[in-house]
Amino acid sequence: MTNEPDGDRELVLTRLIDAPPAAVFRCWTEPELITRWFAPKPWSTPRASVDLRPGGASLVVMADEAGNEYPNPGQYLEIVPGRKLVFTDAYVGDWKPSEKPFFTCTLTFEDEGGKTRYTAVARHWTREDKEAHEKMGFHEGWGLCATQMEAVAKAL
Repeated sequence: MTNEPDGDRELVLTRLIDAPPAAVFRCWTEPELITRWFAPKPWSTPRASVDLRPGGASLVVMADEAGNEYPNPGQYLEIVPGRKLVFTDAYVGDWKPSEKPFFTCTLTFEDEGGKTRYTAVARHWTREDKEAHEKMGFHEGWGLCATQMEAVAKAL
């Protein structure tokens, strides 16, 4: 895997997280942990559900300050405990197609002396989707969330 975006349809975020890979992986796969960091503050994550298996559904609900909820359904494609997680919004669980696929995400968690080299690669279906995600604040938002996730992972 390369950490360089293809330019056309990929966005990449890489951070060194001050927590071991197992803790960072848990933050992505345990609903009670997901709700503590997933949305960039002041937004919140009131609910999350995880069926951690290839083909299993995930649902993360983000809420803005007014309480408006934004569900993010998806499906897991590949799971390597403590090392890699691949999911997509092209399906919503058990291979049921979603209405409008947007991206597939590959997360890797590499050990670096007890810390984690965390890489998120968002591969979009179209250039337009990638540009829209970038304009929504991919790097800023995912960066803020990575910082929030680090605080949760360090406490585990």
